[in-house]
Amino acid sequence: MARTNPLQYVQQVRSEVSKVVWPTRREVMLTTVMVFIMAALTAVFFAMIDIIIRTGLTSVLGMFG
Repeated sequence: MARTNPLQYVQQVRSEVSKVVWPTRREVMLTTVMVFIMAALTAVFFAMIDIIIRTGLTSVLGMFG
């Protein structure tokens, strides 16, 4: 693999960074809101599963206790 000197490396990095298409403020806000909504839905889902499992185990153990 060929080695490049630090100046060439920095020039290549700047060239590649200039090709990046950065998201708009609206896109960032929209995806941030979507992440919070999905996190909340996931938390509710796992809380419900936890309640169902706890209720089932309590009733099963109550029958033998």
